[in-house]
Amino acid sequence: MEPMNLTETTLEREDVFKGRIFSVHVDKVRLPNGETSTREVIEHGGGAAVLALDENNNVLVVTQYRYTFGRTLLELPAGKLEPGEDPAVTALRELKEETGAVPETFEPLGRIFPSPGCYSERLYLYLARGLRMEEQKLDHNEFLNVARVPFQEMVDRCLSGEIEDAKTVVAVLKAKLKLNL
Repeated sequence: MEPMNLTETTLEREDVFKGRIFSVHVDKVRLPNGETSTREVIEHGGGAAVLALDENNNVLVVTQYRYTFGRTLLELPAGKLEPGEDPAVTALRELKEETGAVPETFEPLGRIFPSPGCYSERLYLYLARGLRMEEQKLDHNEFLNVARVPFQEMVDRCLSGEIEDAKTVVAVLKAKLKLNL
């Protein structure tokens, strides 16, 4: 049996909102069976995150208040891609701004789609090692705390569900497998 073509075709688009970080549109689409449906889409320019390991295999993490959830979350340093910016440039910039760390080695851990049902964001993940610490340079409206957490503790906290941030969970578990730590 040949697989079905699962492509949905856009028939109409209504732009609903355009903000600084994302825009929203509602599309009418033709489904593979010929019927129509609606797709609500949040367009986002993407981002990058870095799992930075120090010489003692501690992970540099940030804790920041996430208004959407009404609480602080423990996360990897990360930020939004500027239009046309290479994700590696974004990752290195955000690592330096948020933690002051500049890595000697830097390698990709892949790309993820955090919520592909409605959100177009692509997150690029990186692993940084051989850290040299310089001055932290937070944006004027950025408030966060930086900490170092042992790598195995990060793995355990991801597996227990204590750490819920998707980019952090994925990067930690990918690094666990890649580094065999």
